[in-house]
Amino acid sequence: MRALLVDPLAPCGLRLGEVADPEPGPGQVLVQVHHASLNPGELGMLAHLPAGHVGGYDAAGVVVRPASDGTGPAAGTRVLAFGSGAWAELLAVGVADVAPLPGAAALAEAAALPMAGMTALRTLRAAGSLLGRRVLITGATGAVGRYAVQLAFRSGAHVVASVRDGAHEAALTALGAHEVVVGLAGLRQVGEPFDVVLETVGGPHLVAAWSLLAPGATLHSIGWASGEPAVFPAGSTFFPGQARTLSSFGDAAAVGADLGLLAALLASGALSAQVGWRGSWERAEEAAQVVRERKVTGKVVIDITGAHTDGPEANPVRG
Repeated sequence: MRALLVDPLAPCGLRLGEVADPEPGPGQVLVQVHHASLNPGELGMLAHLPAGHVGGYDAAGVVVRPASDGTGPAAGTRVLAFGSGAWAELLAVGVADVAPLPGAAALAEAAALPMAGMTALRTLRAAGSLLGRRVLITGATGAVGRYAVQLAFRSGAHVVASVRDGAHEAALTALGAHEVVVGLAGLRQVGEPFDVVLETVGGPHLVAAWSLLAPGATLHSIGWASGEPAVFPAGSTFFPGQARTLSSFGDAAAVGADLGLLAALLASGALSAQVGWRGSWERAEEAAQVVRERKVTGKVVIDITGAHTDGPEANPVRG
């Protein structure tokens, strides 16, 4: 099969090549991948992977071989999948990490959901009921941030989005943000404390967000886009009263049920996939550059040449 392979000598660290077809185990289905997405973390890991490795985790396509143990979706089922090796024509993935895709949902949009959507969903769920609570989302123009804004709003939270550029205010307000603050200065000027924080930027943003926690509140550190260290002033972690908590997140096991929920929300129109760039995997170098240089907001989706794709290439997210 054809696949995007790790190549340290290639300009973007990837090249199209051929590898042996994957052989699914007893609890795995074989999916013909129609669309996949590129995530910043995946591209950041390329330098640490061996040459010839097939990258990627987010995929949408059709089951061509069901699991031999009789579990999971049948052949011909359109599915959303999360598994290593997604940037390829075929993906062997465990039945616990796939979900059938409702007919109203486009495969190309579904491919944008798994990693970022699951991260936002599981982090918000860990915070408990959000009804009437104040939720801060930093780096809200990123993929995780955009999904988190939508999901928190639909859960009844008062959502405050923190962004680098005020030009995104209207787009985030349309997704459900009640307030938008711009830059580190804007974040530091927020007066009322928060019950829940989803922090994706790291560095000084993490420190500033920590200072905004209400008694008993939790800050979930789920990204570090800035690459800057977080330096907490002496004494800043001491508060009288209910303990404030800093939590990590990295739970990516058995995501099928959550993928199913995200797919249902997408199909009903309750969740926007926020695809910011889409094109053939023949344009992998361009796609990787778009991700690394943050040239668009939203997700980057590649069409796998040779598979049926959902309509023409499109770049629907601009704000």
